[in-house]
Amino acid sequence: QVRLVESGGGLVQAGGSLRLSCAASGSIFSINAMAWHRQAPGKERELVATITSGGSTNYADSVKGRFTISGDSAKRTVYLQMNNLQPEDTAVYYCNFSVVVGTQLYIYWGQGTQVTVSS
Repeated sequence: QVRLVESGGGLVQAGGSLRLSCAASGSIFSINAMAWHRQAPGKERELVATITSGGSTNYADSVKGRFTISGDSAKRTVYLQMNNLQPEDTAVYYCNFSVVVGTQLYIYWGQGTQVTVSS
């Protein structure tokens, strides 16, 4: 069974930084991509950043220049470095892995970690 566990969330003042980590355990053999999403109260979950197995990255416009996603497929870990955090970044942050098994694509999610940015 695959399990993703996030860590690194917390409370920070505006302008501060946090680094989120997400580690996977279980039977994962071929990671297609890793990503971070977030969901603020009363809002839909939104994509924050992605990184493919080849190292290509993509970011939401709202976090470009402030957030950096990195990953290690061999270690089955993905990180999100968040700098210059703003109150609008307050949300529960979720990691996910997309994994190819044969011809099937599976998506696994972590349980989420709270990030709160005070003004």
